[in-house]
Amino acid sequence: MNKPQSYARAKGIFITGLLLLLASSAVNAQQELDVIRTWQAYSDAPNSLYRHLATAAIQQLSRRPQQYNPQQRQQWIRQTLQDAVGAFPAKTPLHAKVTGTIRKDGYTVEHIVYESQPGFYVTGSLFLPAQSGKAPAVIYCSGHSANGYRSPAYQRVMLNLVKKGFVVFAFDPVGQGERLEYYDTATRQSRHKWPSNEHSYPGAQLFMAGGTLARQMIWDGIRAVDYLLTRKEVDPQRIGITGRSGGGTQCAYIAAFDERIKAAAPENYITSFRRLFESIGPQDAEQNFLGGIARGLDMGDLLTVRAPKPCLMITTTRDMFSIQGATETAKEVTAMYAALGKKDNFGMVTDDAPHASTKKNREALYAFLQKHLAHPGNGADEEIPPLSAEELKVTPTGQVSTSLKGETIFSLHLQTAQKQQTALQAARQSPAYINAMLDSAKKLSGYRAPATAIQPVQAGRLQKNGYIIEKAFVKGEGDYVIPYLLMKPELANRKAVIYLHPLGKAKAAAQAEALLKAGFTVLAPDMVGTGETGPGAFKGDSFIDSISYNLWFATVQTGRSITGIRAGDVSLLTTLLMKNEGFKTIYGVAEKEMAPVLLHAAAFNAHISRIALIAPCSSWWSVVSSRIYQPALIQSAVAGSVGIYDLPDLAASLSPRKLLVAGATDANGNNAKDTENHTVIQAMYRHHKADNQLKITGNTGELLSWWLKD
Repeated sequence: MNKPQSYARAKGIFITGLLLLLASSAVNAQQELDVIRTWQAYSDAPNSLYRHLATAAIQQLSRRPQQYNPQQRQQWIRQTLQDAVGAFPAKTPLHAKVTGTIRKDGYTVEHIVYESQPGFYVTGSLFLPAQSGKAPAVIYCSGHSANGYRSPAYQRVMLNLVKKGFVVFAFDPVGQGERLEYYDTATRQSRHKWPSNEHSYPGAQLFMAGGTLARQMIWDGIRAVDYLLTRKEVDPQRIGITGRSGGGTQCAYIAAFDERIKAAAPENYITSFRRLFESIGPQDAEQNFLGGIARGLDMGDLLTVRAPKPCLMITTTRDMFSIQGATETAKEVTAMYAALGKKDNFGMVTDDAPHASTKKNREALYAFLQKHLAHPGNGADEEIPPLSAEELKVTPTGQVSTSLKGETIFSLHLQTAQKQQTALQAARQSPAYINAMLDSAKKLSGYRAPATAIQPVQAGRLQKNGYIIEKAFVKGEGDYVIPYLLMKPELANRKAVIYLHPLGKAKAAAQAEALLKAGFTVLAPDMVGTGETGPGAFKGDSFIDSISYNLWFATVQTGRSITGIRAGDVSLLTTLLMKNEGFKTIYGVAEKEMAPVLLHAAAFNAHISRIALIAPCSSWWSVVSSRIYQPALIQSAVAGSVGIYDLPDLAASLSPRKLLVAGATDANGNNAKDTENHTVIQAMYRHHKADNQLKITGNTGELLSWWLKD
């Protein structure tokens, strides 16, 4: 080995060793600030937030009535479902067009495009059997396949049905097949990795504006029934619907809202919300209703509301949707059918399989539809060659967005959201709107004032250069604890700062050095779901939870918000500093996604006398009105807030308390260039003649130079 090679190798070994040493030092520094990681009683702490939300959901479900009059119960379900989903739009012309026809052995396929709303295109294929005369029709709803109903697994059911003499209409769910909402023309794929994200990404914006993706998808299905009724080949009295997985979801809720559907057979979806929350947790946006569980709804209500119309639950023993929940729900639904004298119209079939279609279940489906749609015949499941993707292409380019350039979920939502925003802007013209706004914010966020009894548990003490760190934890709103670091400088000024960071207390502690040097005592907590109480999935400086949407959807269902829960806990920590530590002056600092938490806490707790927001998102409106936004911002959002209140309104309510807003960003993390949100805050401070108490700046380094001055 020559000298340069030897040197290079030695240098490489040295650098590798240095990196390992630095990484080890970082880990040790992190562990040094751990509070509960070695406490066996809190070994499940990373699951704290989800467990708290699941417990709330299960408690709400336990209050559902057990005894009821069947007809009154159905009437209540029907109205409550409508309230939770939202009012449907007016029916407008479908403008249905046949874009192509394929003739196969024993059946014909017509490709269809219709408008479920003006300019909102739905792509589908109508499979017509060879025989003449009116036939029963079945709507097929596909699950979360990127190519929609073109999946061979879905085609197998569709082709078997058409071979058995059924008209079959399959349409693409929004965000799938030829209806991708976030189509990338360069890659010819969605910008999102999974079809579920095509739903949850815009679905979260809909929830923020008080809408639901379920409403949009149900309406597509209702208009599919409208289209079938225009076809001379279809018997309007014999319409059925089925679908598996995400298609099972659509099947269940379209049938729940459309009485023209005689027979429904959802597959691999129906369980119970209790077992769902106990197992995989809430799923994609369209599977959640706004305040659904809080209103008393459960999955079985989608079926009981249809009784005594024929219904078949198709399940598998090893499905990700709990078979226990499916069995319990089937028992509840059976009782409703029995009470209405039609017990035989409801059934459940189960096969030993995972989340999949099986021969036994397919043949049970065929038999069910043949019986209840009065179309007897061969019920065997046959091998039928599927059609190719090219054969099933409906639009010229294979995508609505490039062929027809119509409306999207986002563009439709924005039309409604803009009207709501305009109403809020009008309310802001009078300073008196603040009180009503705060009442609404408290209700929508689910904020709860904390209990006064506080018993922190000490977990250790560290001596640092110029200050000490006391490690402790305290019980939060629910059955979880809040680990925190209480950093006390040697030369203390009897003022305390609660410092919130989206990555938790360790990151906050690292940022608090300047405050300690200025004599402030700093309390840095792990707000529930972060730090030692979070899943530990981080990317850069933003909190990224692999199930962040679904976790947030749990709050949508239960009428809470993650921000509201955390804000209550910040108030608890404020009380702790006052009662246990004797502080009379308490400030609050929050970075990035924790800014909404501090804003809510300070708006509802006047003891937080001074607030600094570092690199906060300027407004939720920025998120709602941006087609592309950072998903991490959703966890701090409050469903139904659009048009009622926004972050600038909370900031305005703090006047005349001292407020610093430094480095505000838009929905994509860029510097917020619009001044509208700033104007809202500035107007209220001017109203209170407190202009000198407010600073809005793009320079995050101005924290100590102005905000800390008395």
